[in-house]
Amino acid sequence: MSQDNTEPSAPPAPPVNLVAAANLAVRRVAIDTWRENVVYLHRDCDVYRAEGFQALSKVAVHANGQHILATVNVVDDPAIVGCQELGLSEDAFAQLGVQDGHTASVSQAEPPASMAALFRKIDGERLDRDDFHAIVRDIAQHHYSKIELTAFVVATNRGELDREEVYFLTEAMVASGRKLDWREPLVVDKHCIGGIPGNRTSMLVVPIVAAHGMLCPKTSSRAITSPAGTADTMEVLANVELPFAQLEEIVRDHRGCLAWGGTADLSPADDVLISVERPLSIDSPGQMVASILSKKIAAGSTHLVLDIPIGPTAKVRSMPEAQRLRRLFEYVAQRMRLSLDVVITDGRQPIGNGIGPVLEARDVMRVLECDPRAPIDLRQKSLRLAGRLIESDPDVRGGDGFAIARDILDSGRALTRMNDIIQAQGARPFDHNHPELGALSFEVRASGAGVVAGIDNFQIARVARLAGAPKVKGAGVDLFRKLGDSVAAGDLLYRVHASYPADLEFARQASARSTGYTIGRANEVPHVFVEF
Repeated sequence: MSQDNTEPSAPPAPPVNLVAAANLAVRRVAIDTWRENVVYLHRDCDVYRAEGFQALSKVAVHANGQHILATVNVVDDPAIVGCQELGLSEDAFAQLGVQDGHTASVSQAEPPASMAALFRKIDGERLDRDDFHAIVRDIAQHHYSKIELTAFVVATNRGELDREEVYFLTEAMVASGRKLDWREPLVVDKHCIGGIPGNRTSMLVVPIVAAHGMLCPKTSSRAITSPAGTADTMEVLANVELPFAQLEEIVRDHRGCLAWGGTADLSPADDVLISVERPLSIDSPGQMVASILSKKIAAGSTHLVLDIPIGPTAKVRSMPEAQRLRRLFEYVAQRMRLSLDVVITDGRQPIGNGIGPVLEARDVMRVLECDPRAPIDLRQKSLRLAGRLIESDPDVRGGDGFAIARDILDSGRALTRMNDIIQAQGARPFDHNHPELGALSFEVRASGAGVVAGIDNFQIARVARLAGAPKVKGAGVDLFRKLGDSVAAGDLLYRVHASYPADLEFARQASARSTGYTIGRANEVPHVFVEF
């Protein structure tokens, strides 16, 4: 496998004023500033006074031939940073790459050159390819502060990008990091746009298609606002933070992996942008398309099946909206030479029974083991998505993919492949018959008789997160009723698991305000038009 890092060429060092401040001793300050370089200066520091810095000033830090741009925070407590020290947040410390005590100089910095393009976008102008490459390059190299990042995210959300701008943004995000080449004509992946709790289909699709012989190097993200991501759930079963050389070896040996993508340097600007998009709950179509496709293309995928769920509480809530999003994905994918198969699916309710890493891992393993307790919806959706990927094999006739995927699952070949991948990544003890759930729990029951006419994806996910998921692996929500099920007053709807009393109480209060369930009549169950 080769890596392509040739486009675009590395930029020159950012402009700084010519007089650098006196050397200060670097001090690592154990504060996670989440994808932003922050430096800490004591208010009585001679450098701080002489240079005329103030809080949130942009500075350049130079040490050992390296440089970073960072935002200043002012400290009054010498126990945090002394007058002769330069404190670095965790992100800044990692970016600068020097040890505690190493000398560094700090000086005021001019804004990155791409700021001119950002200001034009704020004014509503259309940007060209060079503009997007310049902006994304600066974002990937942490030259933007959180305030500047937020300005870019809001500007591209408010004045919606046209489809060619989305293509330029995607192309620039791919170019900002490493691009993998597996030297195979068919490299497959599957992705969902998100918003549906428990939708852990990737952990079933990967072993199925890998058992078929297709290359499927699945690098996934951790959850940011959801109760579990693929990486969080796989981490219950195996190590997901793998050196890239080991990841490559696993993929070569087993035709697939399920790993965290944070160590792969694939579309690094996307991770930085997400750090401000998610807190703002901004997920515009253009940014979504660029984020998803840039990661897949950078990972070397040639064929992608994309899941767009629609439903009353999904990200996409109508078929016209889904079709508009599909056309945008298809346009950019075609320009990037990625074969894309968009599938519109049922997003009216969570998929599977468990919501939270341990509960979702339990559901996945039950499906793989063909356990009668396995959630049927998770099994069927995974088989259909895997079948669509298998049909990208030129030796498979269109329409035969589902049956092939089902045979691989029912024969135990998918389970064997999953166990091989788990062992290769570093297995962790897990018994899906007796999963280690949070010891504290409470139950939510139906207040009256009727039919489950609605399940709010957002509210159920919120309850699971308040209970501690995904950081607390055994926390989450275990569902016992799905859409269309008949219930009597007092019937169990779901059970909430937590490990800490405070988390349990937060989840209890949220579910008391709204259970997330609507009990009504059978004719009130929402209908959705999907492709399978």
